[in-house]
Amino acid sequence: MLIKGMTEQEIRVLQEFRRLAVESLGIAAIKAIKHPAGGGEGPALSLAEKGFLTTDEARETFTLSQKAKDFLSYDPKPEFEEAGSPVEAAAVAE
Repeated sequence: MLIKGMTEQEIRVLQEFRRLAVESLGIAAIKAIKHPAGGGEGPALSLAEKGFLTTDEARETFTLSQKAKDFLSYDPKPEFEEAGSPVEAAAVAE
Protein backbone atom coordinates (compact mmCIF):
# COMPACT_ATOMS: atom_id res chain seq x y z
CA MET A 1 0.00 0.00 0.00
CA LEU A 2 1.41 3.36 -1.00
CA ILE A 3 0.60 6.47 0.97
CA LYS A 4 1.33 9.94 -0.40
CA GLY A 5 3.63 8.45 -3.04
CA MET A 6 5.85 6.63 -0.55
CA THR A 7 7.07 3.07 -0.72
CA GLU A 8 6.52 0.53 2.05
CA GLN A 9 10.22 0.81 2.93
CA GLU A 10 9.98 4.60 3.30
CA ILE A 11 6.92 4.28 5.52
CA ARG A 12 8.80 1.72 7.62
CA VAL A 13 11.63 4.22 8.16
CA LEU A 14 9.17 6.89 9.34
CA GLN A 15 7.42 4.36 11.59
CA GLU A 16 10.75 3.66 13.28
CA PHE A 17 11.00 7.33 14.30
CA ARG A 18 7.50 7.06 15.82
CA ARG A 19 8.27 3.71 17.50
CA LEU A 20 11.37 5.13 19.16
CA ALA A 21 9.65 8.49 19.88
CA VAL A 22 12.61 10.48 18.50
CA GLU A 23 13.03 13.27 15.97
CA SER A 24 16.54 12.30 14.84
CA LEU A 25 18.30 9.02 14.09
CA GLY A 26 21.93 8.36 13.26
CA ILE A 27 23.03 6.43 10.19
CA ALA A 28 23.69 3.26 12.24
CA ALA A 29 20.08 3.22 13.48
CA ILE A 30 18.82 3.92 9.96
CA LYS A 31 20.87 1.05 8.52
CA ALA A 32 19.53 -1.26 11.24
CA ILE A 33 15.92 -0.79 10.12
CA LYS A 34 14.81 -4.05 8.60
CA HIS A 35 12.22 -4.53 5.88
CA PRO A 36 11.66 -7.61 3.72
CA ALA A 37 12.14 -5.57 0.54
CA GLY A 38 15.25 -3.67 1.63
CA GLY A 39 17.04 -1.84 4.41
CA GLY A 40 16.74 1.65 5.78
CA GLU A 41 19.51 3.75 4.21
CA GLY A 42 18.12 3.92 0.66
CA PRO A 43 14.57 4.72 1.76
CA ALA A 44 15.87 7.33 4.23
CA LEU A 45 17.82 9.09 1.48
CA SER A 46 14.72 8.99 -0.71
CA LEU A 47 12.66 10.51 2.11
CA ALA A 48 15.24 13.29 2.38
CA GLU A 49 14.82 14.01 -1.34
CA LYS A 50 11.02 14.08 -0.90
CA GLY A 51 11.24 16.50 2.03
CA PHE A 52 10.19 14.11 4.81
CA LEU A 53 13.65 13.99 6.40
CA THR A 54 16.53 16.41 6.60
CA THR A 55 20.12 15.27 6.85
CA ASP A 56 23.47 16.79 7.63
CA GLU A 57 26.09 17.20 4.90
CA ALA A 58 27.80 13.95 5.83
CA ARG A 59 24.45 12.11 5.79
CA GLU A 60 25.15 10.79 9.27
CA THR A 61 22.03 12.13 11.02
CA PHE A 62 18.46 12.10 9.75
CA THR A 63 15.83 14.40 11.30
CA LEU A 64 12.06 14.50 10.79
CA SER A 65 10.78 17.50 8.86
CA GLN A 66 7.41 19.11 9.61
CA LYS A 67 6.02 17.21 6.62
CA ALA A 68 7.03 13.90 8.26
CA LYS A 69 5.67 14.96 11.65
CA ASP A 70 2.34 15.78 10.01
CA PHE A 71 2.33 12.38 8.29
CA LEU A 72 3.14 10.54 11.53
CA SER A 73 0.45 12.43 13.45
CA TYR A 74 -2.21 11.00 11.13
CA ASP A 75 -3.93 8.10 12.90
CA PRO A 76 -6.66 6.67 10.66
CA LYS A 77 -9.51 4.75 12.26
CA PRO A 78 -11.79 2.28 10.51
CA GLU A 79 -15.19 3.81 9.79
CA PHE A 80 -17.03 1.50 12.17
CA GLU A 81 -14.98 2.78 15.11
CA GLU A 82 -15.87 6.38 14.36
CA ALA A 83 -19.60 5.95 13.69
CA GLY A 84 -20.31 2.94 15.89
CA SER A 85 -20.91 -0.56 14.60
CA PRO A 86 -24.26 -1.63 13.11
CA VAL A 87 -24.72 -4.05 16.02
CA GLU A 88 -24.18 -1.22 18.48
CA ALA A 89 -26.63 1.01 16.57
CA ALA A 90 -29.29 -1.75 16.56
CA ALA A 91 -28.87 -2.31 20.30
CA VAL A 92 -29.41 1.42 20.93
CA ALA A 93 -32.54 1.45 18.72
CA GLU A 94 -34.19 -1.32 20.78
